[in-house]
Amino acid sequence: MPNIKSAIKRVKVEDKKNLRNRVIKSRMKTSIKNFDAAKAGDENLEALYRNAVSMVDRAASKGVIHDNARDRKKAQLAKAFAAKKA
Repeated sequence: MPNIKSAIKRVKVEDKKNLRNRVIKSRMKTSIKNFDAAKAGDENLEALYRNAVSMVDRAASKGVIHDNARDRKKAQLAKAFAAKKA
């Protein structure tokens, strides 16, 4: 544990940000897994797709993932959605 007051504060702030980032990333991964687990005939397939894309966008807007990672994940989701619909 640091002795300097500013270093103590940095540790606290980093812990808060780390927790927030882990929660956001976990929600994103869960929504993607739920979409991947859905079958082709599910009636809520489009809702799961929209939710997954929304969570990916939210993670990128908060800086948890990079913009290129967002674009890559959205492209992968769109490709999988098109394959499941067909």
